Amino acid sequence: MTDSLTLALAQLNPTVGDLAGNAAKIRSARTSAKALGADLVVYPELMVSGYPPEDLVLKPAFQEAVARTVGELARETDDAGPAILLGTPWIKDGKLHNAALLLDGGKIAALRFKHDLPNYGVFDEKRVFSADEMPGPVDFRGVRLGVPICEDIWTPDVTECLVESGAEILVVPNGSPFETDKIDERINLAAARVKETGLPLVYVNQVGGQDELVFDGASFVLNGDKTLAVQAPAWEEALTLARFQRNGNGGWSCVPGEVVKPAVGIEAIYRALVVGLGDYVNKNRFPGVILGLSGGIDSALTAALAVDALGADKVRAVMMPSPYTSRESLDDAAACAKALGIRYDIINIGPAMQAFGAMLKEQFAGTNEDITEENIQSRSRGVTLMALSNKFGHMVVSTGNKSEMSAGYATLYGDMCGGYAVLKDVYKTTVFELCRWRNAHRPKNARGPDGAVMPERVITKPPTAELRPNQTDEASLGPYKQLDDILYCLIEKEMPVSQIVARGHTEATVNRVWRMLDLAEYKRRQAPPGVKITRRAFGRDRRYPITNGFRAPR
Repeated sequence: MTDSLTLALAQLNPTVGDLAGNAAKIRSARTSAKALGADLVVYPELMVSGYPPEDLVLKPAFQEAVARTVGELARETDDAGPAILLGTPWIKDGKLHNAALLLDGGKIAALRFKHDLPNYGVFDEKRVFSADEMPGPVDFRGVRLGVPICEDIWTPDVTECLVESGAEILVVPNGSPFETDKIDERINLAAARVKETGLPLVYVNQVGGQDELVFDGASFVLNGDKTLAVQAPAWEEALTLARFQRNGNGGWSCVPGEVVKPAVGIEAIYRALVVGLGDYVNKNRFPGVILGLSGGIDSALTAALAVDALGADKVRAVMMPSPYTSRESLDDAAACAKALGIRYDIINIGPAMQAFGAMLKEQFAGTNEDITEENIQSRSRGVTLMALSNKFGHMVVSTGNKSEMSAGYATLYGDMCGGYAVLKDVYKTTVFELCRWRNAHRPKNARGPDGAVMPERVITKPPTAELRPNQTDEASLGPYKQLDDILYCLIEKEMPVSQIVARGHTEATVNRVWRMLDLAEYKRRQAPPGVKITRRAFGRDRRYPITNGFRAPR
């Protein structure tokens, strides 16, 4: 019987479908862990395939390639190095499972399958995986390890079964996406399982971006008394040691080790956006990004995020003035570009507006100018950006925020045009907070410069699309503080009108916002993907019909 056990928490950033690349990360972490004297390397959930693999995991060719990769990794453990606890899709008796495999001594020494498959929000695991019976512990070098997988610890059933079966340490592979305040929620949840079982708990989480999801890592170890013994850094790959020793009661305790306090609040949101955008661009092998820099706050923040994620040399900005563009906007856009050190071009869309006006003159005869002409301006900008994207390969990043997407205050095939919408799940009031924070702080690992990256006037001036004279956003939408509070109540909380009114809003205003939210669903279905940071992002979190006859009560 051993009295010590050293685990290496391999907090890694896999790419869905890149089996060779993911296997290389697995091998590299094991090599490093061997040098540090680890007995076992623990990887995140579905590390081999990447998480979430969605319907890709149903392809027989993919399943066969996963099995080959696991077989190769298993054979490599016949070298006196550390064993591997590896998350992977796995077929047993004709059923596909979300599995954790113990690879040791050149073979697959044990298999455990996820019992509780999440099927809510962004999770569709019941669509692709089969649930297994309650798992028992894994015997590893004289220690009985309980291996619940991610959702298995969100209720007490699986961990209760494990402790009753003799588990001594809980080791949990995870693919837990970021949401605001999620780190505290995870630790509180793990503490509840520790309190119920009396066992220490090792929580290994994925890091990095995968389409709209972003994973913050922040892996940790709780001892049986619920004290935090180890915490890995958030938002970056890390290999963190957890050294366990038998205590006087015959149980196990983790020796206090590295504890890195994670970013919280606005800083956490900013870093989530940087990681999400950066991984989307890099994993899809775009050479860089291009965006319209209008002199407004949304495009200024988008440019800063892009530079922090990719570096100034991979970001190109284009100011596309119309006759309604102010001198202030021209100056502010140029100042933002200069502060960030990015390429900045000016392409006047006036000739395009004139061309469309002449082309449609006969059809529009006898009508007054209205939102149609405003949208032509926005679509002229979209065409311009897409032309540059097609010619030079840079992905267009759209700059719209969640408030605009909610209210439909955006132009299809215009400012909604793009391959990725980094602010898609960020309310306008949060945009202001993020800009103030970035002007005062340079986040860890950012590729952008120190100091202010946008003029103060960009933050303080009234937001406007500048599609007609004297236009402001709040004249159309109402004050953003009011709008965002109502939207939060409708989207995140699904609150009834009476409760929202009780927060200080008029019933007419609440119903107007509800109607805008419903009517804009068809636009949101055609919007590009973007980083999820809230509990209910548009997309899989909130699946509303486009054709919808229900309206807010009057």
